[in-house]
Amino acid sequence: MPSQDFDLDELAAYLHLTPPQVEKLANRDDLPGRKVAGKWKFSKADVHHWLEHRIGVFDDSELQRVEGVLDRHGKHEEPVRISDMLHENTIKIPITSRSPRKVITEICDVAMQAGYLWDEPKMIDAVLQRESMHSTALDNGVALLHPRRPLPSIISEGFLAMGRTYQGIPFGGSRGILTDVFFLIGSIDDPSHLRTLARLSRIINDNVVLDGIRKADHADEVLDLIRDREDAI
Repeated sequence: MPSQDFDLDELAAYLHLTPPQVEKLANRDDLPGRKVAGKWKFSKADVHHWLEHRIGVFDDSELQRVEGVLDRHGKHEEPVRISDMLHENTIKIPITSRSPRKVITEICDVAMQAGYLWDEPKMIDAVLQRESMHSTALDNGVALLHPRRPLPSIISEGFLAMGRTYQGIPFGGSRGILTDVFFLIGSIDDPSHLRTLARLSRIINDNVVLDGIRKADHADEVLDLIRDREDAI
């Protein structure tokens, strides 16, 4: 059975940092880890969530570096294509719900009706649990909904669903910022989730794209915006 922990050297190689850099982060409590018999151990699940949180606040240059780290680690030849994971039938404009629970239910139903999600109640519960830990709402009015860990047994393949409300709603973001754009990320494993999150974050960090999404009336307009941005990355 593969180890659920990184040691210091393994995590340094994974993050493309030096062991002293990783140790410094751990000693300052900037990176989750623990010492076992005097040696650092890092839970792979904790590292995943640490990276997930960091991705949410990175700028484009930092996100580009993270994508490179994840691609090199997974030996992927091609980057994730958001425009291949998002489809016209997984985009709903507008979402009419006005509460976080109902928004999550509505966007999960979009994925269910499109055939990408097999167990809607399980996904709804998992996303709600993740939101109760820490909101996925960002300061730009976008929420990146997902379960705490991927649920490959209830999805047909990695997918994205998206919905937009005509008016922002309180979704737990910082400083009382309202949220009006919601992406649901369905991944088959942790590495693909992080790669999807990093690429999607690069796209929504572009104000022109995000403004276009907010003005779009139809799913094909959203896909064109995302496709054009990806082609330029």
